[in-house]
This record gives sequence, structure tokens and C-alpha cells, in this order.
Amino acid sequence: MLCFRGFGVLCLCAVLTACNTPRGAGFQTEVLAASQSATGDADAQYDFAVETVTRNRLAALQDWPRVGAASHGWLNSTASAGAPVIAAGDLLSITIWDAAENSLLVGAGQRVTQLEAIEVAPNGEIFLPFVGDVNVAGMTAAAARSRIESVMLGSSPSAQVQLSMTPGQAKTVNLVSGVRAPGRYPLPDRAYGVLSLLSEGGGVDPSLVNPQIKLFRGNRIYSTSVEKIFKNPTLDTTLQGRDRVIVAEEERMFLSLGATGTQAQHLFPDDRVTALDALAIIGGLAEDRANAQGILILRTYPNSAVGANGPSKPWVVFTLDLTTADGLFSAKSFEIMPGDLIYGTESPVSSVRTIFALFGSALGVAAAL
Repeated sequence: MLCFRGFGVLCLCAVLTACNTPRGAGFQTEVLAASQSATGDADAQYDFAVETVTRNRLAALQDWPRVGAASHGWLNSTASAGAPVIAAGDLLSITIWDAAENSLLVGAGQRVTQLEAIEVAPNGEIFLPFVGDVNVAGMTAAAARSRIESVMLGSSPSAQVQLSMTPGQAKTVNLVSGVRAPGRYPLPDRAYGVLSLLSEGGGVDPSLVNPQIKLFRGNRIYSTSVEKIFKNPTLDTTLQGRDRVIVAEEERMFLSLGATGTQAQHLFPDDRVTALDALAIIGGLAEDRANAQGILILRTYPNSAVGANGPSKPWVVFTLDLTTADGLFSAKSFEIMPGDLIYGTESPVSSVRTIFALFGSALGVAAAL
């Protein structure tokens, strides 16, 4: 009789211990439990909205306002082609040949003279000895050469001109970071795009996760991902002088907690990450304790998003059931937003297993008595 009493006490202790065994995640019913109203009313009041993600609801949910990092937009490439034109700050090298015996442009007994590093003035003019000021702004090197020869006809009809141009600071772009060789690069022509700049800089650092590119033009900022530019040639923005380009790692993150493969912050590896993608990124679910019917995605919306075309409350819990085809297809299309928390709830079966394990231990102890 004493043995039976001892055995009963051990079983009771096992059950009580199992009920209070620490868990790595809560049950779905615990997480979604309604809070009591401040007035003490017995009717439960939710402080958050609960939305079940199904194919029937997916389109409406995806139309809700987006949350996370603000988009700065991006610029398409422009159909500007042809040789670069001369602008203020450019440096011109001019070679003049003159076969005339008494030429004013070349020295005695010489047939050629060099004029090096002539800077184009802010008004677009250059000064040439015995000729005066010549406006060359907005011309190609070939057009400027013809222009200089024409103004020399009065003083040196036989003079011929060769001209080369070195772009000034106004026609260079700064590649700041995220490549093998950052620095200042001249614009070789008017069709010079972002991809050409990245190529000259040695390519994007391969260690960067989903690299993002930012273009600073004046007081405006534009941004997109390098992946998008690779996929869409029209996004290969034509650069302008004094543009600044920064390539940096993706900053958007989501979190995973509970009965998931990993509990951590995760960078977005692509521009678009679905719930199914996210589960693969975090290593899936903990197979020995996760509830595949209770995958929760917690998201916070700004108060401005609450309304007819958005959530009913700023805090929203989206629920996914991965045990059905509907739930799997929905998870494959439901988009994760920056700052989302993916929470794997605990399966009730895991507590039952714990009870049986403790019950088995109790049997072993009782047998030893």
C-alpha cells in the first residue's frame, strides 16, 4: 500500500512539473489571449488585430500600406549619347601648327606651339594669345577645334589646331564605398551609367548582403538595389557631374523567435521576401516542438495606416497554417516587411511528451522503492 501511495505521489509531481516546465515558446492560445478591459469587465478585449492569411484574404492584406524603410525612388536611364561637351572647369590642351613665315602664334623658326592646361572659365570662355576670348562651352572637342580655327583666320589663315579635353571636377562622379576601388571617376561621355561606374570601381563587394545603391544628386537622394539594376537595363541611371554613389549592405531586417530554427535578426537577402522564404532563411521550424498550425507574424503599422484600406489596429498578428495547401500557397505569396517578427508557437504535443517522459521517470523511481 505504501508503495502505491508513493507511486501516486510521484505521478502527481510529474504531472505538476510538466505543467510548469519552462518552454522556449508560448502556445498559440497563450500568445493570442485577449487582455481584460481596464474596467474589469469579464468580456475580453484585444489590443491587437488578428488576421488569418488565406488565399481569400491575401489580395486584401497585400493592399494594406507598406511598413519599414522609406523608399527614395530611382531614376531611369536617359537617351543621351554622343561625345562629351566642354564645360566650365574642363582643361583643354591645344596644339597649333602654322606654316606662315611671320606667324604670331609660333616662335621664329618653329611650326608648332603647345598651349597646355587651359581651364575653361565659368562663362565658358578660354583666352588665346593674339586671338582673345573664345567661347567653347557646350561644344564637343571637334566643334571647339573648328571654332578656334575659324577665329584664327584673320591673324593666321594657315593655322591648324588639334584639341584635347580633360574633364574638370564638374564632370566627375564620386564612388564612395561598397566597391573594390572607390574614388573619383571622370565621365567619359554623356551616356555613362551606374553599371559602368561600378565596373570601373572593380565591381560590388561580394561580401555585401543584397547590396543597395544610393545616388546623391544635389540635395536629392535616390536608392534601389543592385539586383534590380541588373535585371532591368532601363534602371541603369545616366550619371551627371558631381553625382555621389554609395553601395552599402541591405539594412532591412526581420526577426525570428520561439520554436523556429534560429532566434535572431535576419537581413533581407532579396528585395522581396515572402513568409515561406523567411522560414527557409531562419532554418524552418523546430521539428520536435513547433506547432506548424500556429506560425505568427507580428507587425506594427503607423497610426496613419489604420482605416478602411488598412488594419483595424496598429498592432497586427497574422496567422499561418502550414499543414494545409491553402496555408502553404498563402505563405509563398505573403510578403514579409522590415521589422516583422516571425514567431513559432509551441505544439501542445511537446508538453504531452514531457508528461510521458516524467511519468516514465516516476515509474522507474517507484520500481526502485
